[in-house]
Amino acid sequence: MRIKSALPLPLRVAGPLLVAILLAFVLLPVVVVTIAAFNEKAIITFPPESYSLTWFARVFSYPDFRDGFRASLVITGWSSFIALVVGTCLSIAVKRLEFPGRQTLLAILHSPLVVPHFTLGLGLLILVSQASIDRSYGVVILCHVMLVLPFVLKSVYVSMENLDARLEQAAASLGGSPLKVLFTITIPLLAPGLFGGWLFAAIMSFSEFTASLFVTTQDTQTLPVSMYNYVREFADPTLAALSVVYIAVTACVLAFANYFLGLGKILNIEEGH
Repeated sequence: MRIKSALPLPLRVAGPLLVAILLAFVLLPVVVVTIAAFNEKAIITFPPESYSLTWFARVFSYPDFRDGFRASLVITGWSSFIALVVGTCLSIAVKRLEFPGRQTLLAILHSPLVVPHFTLGLGLLILVSQASIDRSYGVVILCHVMLVLPFVLKSVYVSMENLDARLEQAAASLGGSPLKVLFTITIPLLAPGLFGGWLFAAIMSFSEFTASLFVTTQDTQTLPVSMYNYVREFADPTLAALSVVYIAVTACVLAFANYFLGLGKILNIEEGH
């Protein structure tokens, strides 16, 4: 027997309609940029009078974009890995140890979530300048680690909350050493949170622009900084084409994570996790 909803018809229609309007509002700029990327002319017009793939070819042939992409891969790889290791150790320590200044440490570690990124970038620039330190890859990676560390902490900490400590106790009672329990019980159970933290750290690091603008040089500039420098000199649809590629790659990565790993497990929102 079918049970009818208690809500009146206008309210049942208003909810999905409001969601559709919000989605259209959010996606409309993406649609406009995507269509503009296929414009044949060097001047951005909408809608385009004719279509071409010229600007997509320029995306892959422009030297600064290639160099920026390589630099972004290096910086993202190291910063997300370091943030994952440091964030996991800190999450375990904060969760299981009681020590003076624990709440203060948590506040400091989560401060990049509320402090503007340009403030961190400018502060780090002043620090390395006063210390006469070259703005090498190490400085940029350090900057990105500070920015993405809170996302790793949050993800791993949620997994720690859902971890059944009795499993570790049982393994220890059967003769497992602390190191063996860590690698055979704790880390496998924390795997969804670890991957989730790394995934968001990598995405945030690769997309970071504001702080990177202060700490990068011509040799270490990331792809977002290269895009900023390009738009200062040119006004053609190349950046629109690069944005389309950027959106498509990010969507594919998230679709891959959802299909093969399950975003519910990664984000720790599935019941029973």
